[in-house]
Amino acid sequence: MVADHLLLTGIGLWPRSRLLGSNWTRLPGSAAASGAVAITIDDGPDPGITPRVLTLLDEHHAKATFFCVGEKVHRYPDLAREIAGRGHSVENHSQRHAHYFSLLGPRGLMNEIRQAQETIAEVVGIRPRFFRAPAGLRNPWLDPVLARLDLQLASWTRRGFDTVNRSPDTVLDKLTRHLGGGDILLLHDGHAALTGSGQPVILEVLPRLLQALSGAKLRPVTLRAALT
Repeated sequence: MVADHLLLTGIGLWPRSRLLGSNWTRLPGSAAASGAVAITIDDGPDPGITPRVLTLLDEHHAKATFFCVGEKVHRYPDLAREIAGRGHSVENHSQRHAHYFSLLGPRGLMNEIRQAQETIAEVVGIRPRFFRAPAGLRNPWLDPVLARLDLQLASWTRRGFDTVNRSPDTVLDKLTRHLGGGDILLLHDGHAALTGSGQPVILEVLPRLLQALSGAKLRPVTLRAALT
């Protein structure tokens, strides 16, 4: 029994695992074959960073998926609507982004995720289709909850750890190593690490990442666009 519990714990702590249920770690085959790549941006919206991220995306004619925290959407409704208004997707990243999210039981998970669904739908006018667990951590109760709410779990192909890594060069290298169609890349506009000069890492990484995608003839799309 102890071994079983340890195994389940280990599986839950591996964000890219599919053993606990459906989990997008890459885009579907048709999207990958067309050269589509998904840039996903977590933990916002943040009034000091998100508007500048939106400007950078506009300058490169790129679309992204923002996994937003329900409480922040409620706090900054105009900013959440601005994300959607510019053609990006606003998806569910839980209501509070609690550090103990993966320890919740079925009722607690349902409350956290459903509340974020309702918050985002009320503010933005569109119900999320995707969910990403805080820090990617989850447990065996999550998949049935997502099924009831008609949400698809999405993790990532690779991430740059830009909440703790202060080096834009290192973050960019992690994101672009073996870059190819179908990749799901993770950055953060909330809880962003700062460079030595005090700049949020995402603001230095994103323009260079978009240039790398263009050079590789890869096309940034939202996760929703990859469904079609």
